[in-house]
Amino acid sequence: MRNSLCPSLFGLLHTVNVANANLSAPVCFFLFQCLSLLNPSKMYFKIERVSDLISFSLFPEPASTELTGLFVENNCCLWMAGGDVTFVARVDSTTLTRKPTMKWLKGKWLDLGSKAGKHMQFKETYDRNTKIYTYEMKIIKVVAGDAGGYRCEVSAKDKCDSSTFEVSVEDILSAFKRADAGEDEGDLDFSVSLLPSSLTNRKKKPVKEEPPIDVWELLKSAHPSDYEKIAFEYGITDLRGMLKRLKKMKTVEPKHSEAFLKRLDSCYSVEKGKKIVLRCEVVDPDVQVKWLKNGQEIKPSSYSGTMLTSTHFIFSQYVMESAGNVRTLTINKASLADDAAYECVVGDDKCFTEVFVKEPPVTITKLMDDYHVVVGEKVEFEIEVSEEGAHVMWFFEDVELHKEKDSKFRFKKDGKKHTLIIHEATLDDIGMYHAWTNGGHTKGELEVEEKQLEVLQDIADLTVRATDQAMFKCEVSDDKVTGKWYKDGVEVLPSERIKMTHIGRFHRLIIDNVKPEDAGDYTFVPDGYALSLSAKLNFLAFTISILYKITYFLSLKTEIKIDYVPRQDPPKIHLDTTGNMVSQNTIIVVAGNKLRLDVEISGEPAPTCVWICLCPSGAAPCFLFCPNVTSAVESTEGRVRVESRKDLSCFVIESAEREDEGNYTICVTNPAGEDKAMLFVKIVDVPDPPENVKCTGVGEETATIVWDPPAFDGGAALKGYLMERKKKGSSRWTKLNFDVYESTTYEAKRMIEGVLYEMRVFAINSIGMSQPSISSKPFMPIAPTSEPTRLSVHDVTDSTCTLKWLAPERIGAGGLDGYVIEYCKEGDTEWVVANQELCERQGFVVRGLPVGEKINFRVVAVNIAGRSTPATMAQPVTIREIMEYPKIRLPRELRTKYIRKVGEKINLVVPFQGKPRPVATWYKDGQPIDPKMVNVRSSNVDSILFIRSAERDHSGKYELVLQIENMEDRATIDIRIIDKPGPPVNVRVTELWGFNAALEWEPPKDDGNCEISGYTIQKADMKTKEWFTVYEHNRRPNCTASDLIMGNEYMFRVYSENLCGLSEEPRFSLELKRNPYKEKDVSCSPKFTQPLVDRSVVAGYSTAISCAVRGFPRPKIVWMKNKMIIGEDPKYLMQNNQGVLTLNIRRPSTFDGGKYSCMAVNDLGKDEVECQLSVRGKNRVEEVIGEQGESLLLCKTQMIIRW
Repeated sequence: MRNSLCPSLFGLLHTVNVANANLSAPVCFFLFQCLSLLNPSKMYFKIERVSDLISFSLFPEPASTELTGLFVENNCCLWMAGGDVTFVARVDSTTLTRKPTMKWLKGKWLDLGSKAGKHMQFKETYDRNTKIYTYEMKIIKVVAGDAGGYRCEVSAKDKCDSSTFEVSVEDILSAFKRADAGEDEGDLDFSVSLLPSSLTNRKKKPVKEEPPIDVWELLKSAHPSDYEKIAFEYGITDLRGMLKRLKKMKTVEPKHSEAFLKRLDSCYSVEKGKKIVLRCEVVDPDVQVKWLKNGQEIKPSSYSGTMLTSTHFIFSQYVMESAGNVRTLTINKASLADDAAYECVVGDDKCFTEVFVKEPPVTITKLMDDYHVVVGEKVEFEIEVSEEGAHVMWFFEDVELHKEKDSKFRFKKDGKKHTLIIHEATLDDIGMYHAWTNGGHTKGELEVEEKQLEVLQDIADLTVRATDQAMFKCEVSDDKVTGKWYKDGVEVLPSERIKMTHIGRFHRLIIDNVKPEDAGDYTFVPDGYALSLSAKLNFLAFTISILYKITYFLSLKTEIKIDYVPRQDPPKIHLDTTGNMVSQNTIIVVAGNKLRLDVEISGEPAPTCVWICLCPSGAAPCFLFCPNVTSAVESTEGRVRVESRKDLSCFVIESAEREDEGNYTICVTNPAGEDKAMLFVKIVDVPDPPENVKCTGVGEETATIVWDPPAFDGGAALKGYLMERKKKGSSRWTKLNFDVYESTTYEAKRMIEGVLYEMRVFAINSIGMSQPSISSKPFMPIAPTSEPTRLSVHDVTDSTCTLKWLAPERIGAGGLDGYVIEYCKEGDTEWVVANQELCERQGFVVRGLPVGEKINFRVVAVNIAGRSTPATMAQPVTIREIMEYPKIRLPRELRTKYIRKVGEKINLVVPFQGKPRPVATWYKDGQPIDPKMVNVRSSNVDSILFIRSAERDHSGKYELVLQIENMEDRATIDIRIIDKPGPPVNVRVTELWGFNAALEWEPPKDDGNCEISGYTIQKADMKTKEWFTVYEHNRRPNCTASDLIMGNEYMFRVYSENLCGLSEEPRFSLELKRNPYKEKDVSCSPKFTQPLVDRSVVAGYSTAISCAVRGFPRPKIVWMKNKMIIGEDPKYLMQNNQGVLTLNIRRPSTFDGGKYSCMAVNDLGKDEVECQLSVRGKNRVEEVIGEQGESLLLCKTQMIIRW
């Protein structure tokens, strides 16, 4: 194999020659590409045998970068023109409920699915074992047009993901061009490599570094004949690509449009979800236009919508309107898909624009919570944003977090929810975590503490009898913790009778068949923790009474008599002073635990035991009697009870409460005497929660919290407090201290400015931790702003000083309420407040200052958190006014003639300068202005002349005089108010020849206070009376009307025109007096133009009779039968259609025959017609049977024979 492979290098081309290749099995090689052509990467190619040919197939090395979302692999490559390339996208469907849908896109919108064919091929496979879909796109014979950005999108129900990649296509010649060529820049030159190394080294000279030259700027300013020379000099081999790019860079002057009066703007910008209107104006108001988006026509058939008129279509998203010469395209609720290039096409002419859709900033709607966990717990920082699919950046302190294969951080997206997951938190994860969007920021603090073992259930003391089972049970917080059992300090080993179990968080020690030697102290010690749980096992033995039988032996026939005298011993109480007694006869019990006092007593006969409880509150004593019993055990039910046995009295309190605390007395009596003992039972408990938690002060990231100690300390001294905080609206509390805090004032740190927090406090004593206190009122950490910036003096007079400044650089969440301005004399330390109320503007005039004094000024910004640091000036200000010569600064537009139309508003602002305040006076044509016609208002820096509605009388020369004592300045403004001109005078036809007519007129008497710019001449044929324009903007007072029709009578009119437009009325060449039109009287009496006709009809068949009548006013029609008016009989139907009268008779009978008449009546007279209607009955038909059985039908007129 070593001899059959011959690698070689030619410039940047690397080749491997395979000699005597064994094609029995495919072989795979890889090639390391040159750094100058590509980034260091591997390109694989595979050799296969196809018939007698060898096939090489190249493919990029699979990417090892783990991608986000659903994609498992991504693609990106640089390829040679003419080769084939295959892109593979793998989608993990383990979490999907249905098959995903894949789309291959190029650019923003081009769907490549419709381009499948010889050039592009698509393939899809599915692996059932790994549940991975593989999608392939193969581009055959890559060309330069295939270069660009590609995107593959996959969607499945509510999940969507996309992956982008770039394809760069290198031409074979440009690929061989040296990117880092030095002296060999341009064409390849291998002659240097043939020279000896000594010569090449001798030729090398140090090259001075020159500033880089922008070749494109050089090409834009060069002549086209020099393009090839510049390309050769700077090593550009793709001349065609260079010329295309240079053509795009050069500004193209817009062509004169004959179809458009006003083109579309070059670009439009709209926010996502808003409406935008593209508007242009065309020359022909009846022309039809086409709207294109990215080169594709927006067709009405492709959108569901409604057609309102022939020129107004409404679709679901686009509205195209045509109103006169204006054509508009309205895009409703613009989305990112509408970010494209649009065209309006009229015939062969087009106008272009581009719409940019600005996506609104993504805000954070749910802030991040703080976490306080122990080592090994799972942490999920969750936020909600305003938009689905938004990009969120996660940071730990100042380091951005990325999804990497070996990273402990995991990222989750579910609609608008974004989650940062830490599966097992460690101490290294302590810190501040940030989430950033393009429109919001939130952060949360993570605190991790060492895992502490908590005892959820302690071991209880046991008292058992012989042969019973004893079971010690305890519960700890960690189910993985193991431990050992000890008896009196000696480890307990398992045996057949002793068993130890560990199930979850429960640890049990079980002793079967308890024996007396099992009694003692048992302890459970968890492994790895300085903790022990202890309990005592008491063994209860039976007192076996042995009955001695005395046997009387009568051996000597002697009788023996024995008298029994009972033994009497005074009672005695035997107290055990060891154990949990603090002092003599004092017992401490934790609230909620069980108290059992076993007191041994002695005495003969068995004494009677009485327990007496003396409550501290002074209530009556409670007596609990224990009668003298002979049975083994006698007990009384209840939470507080007494159990008595021989030689033993047990006082039991189930679940001790605070009210059980007090002095308890046991009294034993028998005939021999009495004994008493007093015990004090002290109940200790967790303290009450702290009270009156409140925030007394806030800072930028801090807050000071104070509270009152609990009213009841639980009977034990308080050790300190634990504090927790949470953001308002959240349910997660975060601990602020791990160690017990002893003071009742705490400063919480590392808080987020502008976020509302709540605090609560726990009290701790030797028994445990109290319930949480009532949460404090919400408070917000806020810091004062920074000092105002750029404080300066704007103006100084004899008693005032005008200060100006800029807002603070940092304002913070507390906002800015205003500013306080203070001053003091130089050398003094007492600052005087200049403003009684906060100044909201960034400027203030300090008044009442002493003349000639040097004053220091400072400005303080104030918000809800207090005052900022003051902004001061470097040196004091001397209060003395500076004399300044008056100067009028006339604006440029007022230096020439100021022209306005009648009715417009005039507002002239003329700034000036001068100190002290100058006196401004206005004159018109040398006379003071009339305040009733013109309004004037002057200030320290300008003077305003205002005319609400301009009239012709306001024209003239206005002069402003600015005066300070004996100094003055003047400025003149020429104002001209113009109006529409009057009509021309004496319009006449001076000459007629052929098809032409010569017109002349005189200028109008009223030119509207403006020069006449031209005339508009129109003509009208006296037949049609329609006016047509002959000339527009005709400057001379005469013209010639051509193309007249011989024999027609014409009329002409002329409008005069100036800057305001055409005159209101034209002047006609001839005025015609028309004769008044006399309307014709068409009134007439009714007259029948078509009479009724006699008819004979067959009974049972509907018939109609008709006639026609005329008359005006419209006559009233009356139908009669035999001179009787036919009323609302449903058998008759009367109709009148444009004077044609019809009477329809439904199925007449012989009784309907007679004389019918129709009468028409109006105000001018009446007329009547009549006819005779005969109704005959139906013919009678008889059926006769012939001699041979044939049927004969006989009637009056005919005979029908059937056979």
